[in-house]
Amino acid sequence: MTIGTDKPAPVQPAPPPSRGARRHGREGTKREVGLLSSVGHIFLVVWAALVILPLLWTFLASFKNNEEIFGNAWSLPGALRFENWARAWEEAHVGQYFLNSVFVVGVSTFGTMLLGSMAAYVLARYKFFGNRAIYYLFVSGLAFPVFLALVPLFFVVRNLGLFNTHTGLILVYISYSLPFTVFFLAAFFKTLPNSVAEAAMIDGCSHTRLFFRVMMPMAKPGLISITIFNIIGQWNQYILPLAIIPGTDVEDKWVLTQGIANINTSAGFNADWGGLFAALTMAILPMIIIYAIFQRQIQSGLTAGAVK
Repeated sequence: MTIGTDKPAPVQPAPPPSRGARRHGREGTKREVGLLSSVGHIFLVVWAALVILPLLWTFLASFKNNEEIFGNAWSLPGALRFENWARAWEEAHVGQYFLNSVFVVGVSTFGTMLLGSMAAYVLARYKFFGNRAIYYLFVSGLAFPVFLALVPLFFVVRNLGLFNTHTGLILVYISYSLPFTVFFLAAFFKTLPNSVAEAAMIDGCSHTRLFFRVMMPMAKPGLISITIFNIIGQWNQYILPLAIIPGTDVEDKWVLTQGIANINTSAGFNADWGGLFAALTMAILPMIIIYAIFQRQIQSGLTAGAVK
């Protein structure tokens, strides 16, 4: 006995959408994109206002006296009182704190970039036993809160005889900034072409010359970006200087954040608010200027490592 099987009915393709349906779909997509764009612009405006308005208020307050500051806060200063800036620079020793910060941040950023770029290059381009372990050891520093390291850091620096010195603070800044520097630059060095390095080695370049003469110029966008981030992070650091240079007898070695905090806490009810806001403006302006000058390089450095 044979069992007959019926052939399945052919599947009819779905009719293409009509022109009106396609036009309606495109219009709906455009409306959704327009709505999201409008919401995004609103959030950007709110965020910009939250950032710009306090900075603008601080800048205006640096030219006011106490009566104007506590009167109409958003009124323009009655006169450009540059004597507030002069008092902050000389009488409050902000000038000395400013120069200390420039020295400490300049040396520590140079050391961070030199050591961090070399470590990141080796970890990204060379294969050896323990490569991943060393890399993950650096990266784990990103997840380690600085507050947990303050007590052991205090004793290590003191036992090395570097307590209350700029040298101790510079070394701490370098060690504090290395994890993010290595993490960022290792990913960047991996994107550089191998053909250029191989050609340089064939031409007789040593490993050291290859790094300094070939690979570092190619990694210039990434180096500039991470340099600016390190400068801003170290310039605004307060906890580490407070732990390494806490003594009032070494006030001439304090950095800018310590000096401004001391002005605020020691003045009490007789605070020179105009001078204080002038000191704050002096601390803020250098970072704004640096970021404004190198904004394009920072953006190119952040995007260059994303495409191989």
